[in-house]
Amino acid sequence: MASQRKKLKVEELNRISIEEFQAAKKIPLVIVLDNVRSQNNIGSVFRTCDAFRVEEILLCGITATPPNAEIHKTALGAEDSVKWRYYHETLQAVHELKARGYAVFSVEQTKNSLSLEKIQIDKNGKYALVLGHELHGVQQEVIDISDGSIEIPQYGTKHSLNISVATGIVVWDFFKRLK
Repeated sequence: MASQRKKLKVEELNRISIEEFQAAKKIPLVIVLDNVRSQNNIGSVFRTCDAFRVEEILLCGITATPPNAEIHKTALGAEDSVKWRYYHETLQAVHELKARGYAVFSVEQTKNSLSLEKIQIDKNGKYALVLGHELHGVQQEVIDISDGSIEIPQYGTKHSLNISVATGIVVWDFFKRLK
C-alpha cells in the first residue's frame, strides 16, 4: 500500500526542458510586479508562473531583476524559463498591456473590488494581474487605470496575504479557467 504513495524523485517527474517550456503554449496571463521589494517573493512568483505556464512577468520600479542570487534561491531556475521584462514605471507597463488588448486587474482591496471567485473570465480574453509592494500594495495611480480590482476573500484576523501566496492563489484560479 505504501509503495503506491511513494514520493517521486525529480527524474521521475518528466518535466520539460527550459527550451520546451519556452516553446510551449502559455495561458494568456501576464503578472506585473509593482515595486516588490523582497527578492525571495520575486523568485517565488517566477516559480509559480513557471508551474502554470504564465505568458510573462513584468518587473517594475524597485522590483529586482535576474540574474540575482536571492531571486534564484526561490525561483530555482524559473527565472530562466519564464519570459520577463523590466519597466522603470508600472504605469507604462499597464498602458502597454491595455494597448495590446489585455484586461488589467490590480490584486488589491479597494472600495469596489471584485471577489476572486466572482470575477468573469472569458477563455478567449487576455489578462494581466498587478501585485504590489509588501507594505503599501499596488500604487493608487495603477489601481486608477486598471480595469478593476480583485480581492482574495479572507476570513481570519489579518487583512492581507504575502505577495507570493496571493500570486499563487490568483494564478491558480486564472489557470483553471483559462487552460
